[in-house]
Amino acid sequence: MHTNKIDHIGIAVKNAQERLKFYETFLGLQVSEIEELPDRGLRVYLIKVGDTRIELLEPMNDNSEVSGFLEKKGEGIHHIAFNVSEINEAVKLARENGIQPLSEEPKLGAGNTRVLFLHPKTTGGVLVELVEGGH
Repeated sequence: MHTNKIDHIGIAVKNAQERLKFYETFLGLQVSEIEELPDRGLRVYLIKVGDTRIELLEPMNDNSEVSGFLEKKGEGIHHIAFNVSEINEAVKLARENGIQPLSEEPKLGAGNTRVLFLHPKTTGGVLVELVEGGH
């Protein structure tokens, strides 16, 4: 496995339109894409910042992947994602090193990527996402 770069920082929000005011008005950034991931209950707003992105993660329903996070912790940084080559190799390497994947196999992510999350209890308290593919 090779880690290429920080792919994005995921930020859980209750209402993306409200939060976009900060990114667009104050920081002068623009949404480059909006994507819905119905199987994960997410609407993702992609904001390019140089070679990386901010992803605003807005729940589409009460059972989304960020609903529990928002309920427990409120809005804020949800995860940091690293772009890697060979995500299947990364899963194997994680298990060999006592790092717990949150799913058995990579899932489909935004931009037709393959993604896998690593349990924060095994990564020093940070929810880490591995991303294979580009946007």
